[in-house]
Amino acid sequence: MTPELTVLALAGLLQAAQFVLMSVPVNREVGHHRTLAPRDNDDLLRDLSPRTGRLVRALNNHFEALILFTLAVTVVTLSNQSTPFTAACAWTYLVARILYVPAYAFGWNPWRSVIWFVAFLATLAMIVASLV
Repeated sequence: MTPELTVLALAGLLQAAQFVLMSVPVNREVGHHRTLAPRDNDDLLRDLSPRTGRLVRALNNHFEALILFTLAVTVVTLSNQSTPFTAACAWTYLVARILYVPAYAFGWNPWRSVIWFVAFLATLAMIVASLV
């Protein structure tokens, strides 16, 4: 397995950990009756504490970031262009995404945005590296 695929697997575990980290306080704050309901016209975020709302948004942000990162890993792996540079980019992505969770939860401004940008640049660098 390439280092990039290893990091992708770990990023998937991070996603699962973020889900647990978010779902426990959400269920405490609004109750199971609400989280198990279809939520057709329910704005769940408005009834959460600021920190729990940030955990929800951090999870959603990782879903979005994981799409582009998965694309980068797929391109690097399928084109057989794994290098120490792309591996370093993948690890940089993972470390940044781990740091992003507390940065978002505790409102570390502007560091949350800086950390997000590091992960984004690492992902773009992987894609560009596979093209050159």
